[in-house]
Amino acid sequence: RLTNLEVLYLGKNMNLVGTIPTELGQIKSLLELSLNSNQLVGSIPSEIGNLTKLRVMIMSGNILSGSIPSEIGNVGEALEQFDISENK
Repeated sequence: RLTNLEVLYLGKNMNLVGTIPTELGQIKSLLELSLNSNQLVGSIPSEIGNLTKLRVMIMSGNILSGSIPSEIGNVGEALEQFDISENK
């Protein structure tokens, strides 16, 4: 388990394909999540709202679609950067 992980950077040239795993919402210690410039599809999972310490969330440059889940509002005031540009 990644219970102490604070930064997860899988952006740029990682060529990730598929959907964003809902299990990311279990890494409560996460401060920064970067999944930009890949080939991720589908929607942002509502479980991301469990990341209440998250300061940076970058998911730009993918093929994400759908609406932003309301649970993202649970992230709270800690969120300083939120980028989902260049998606569907």
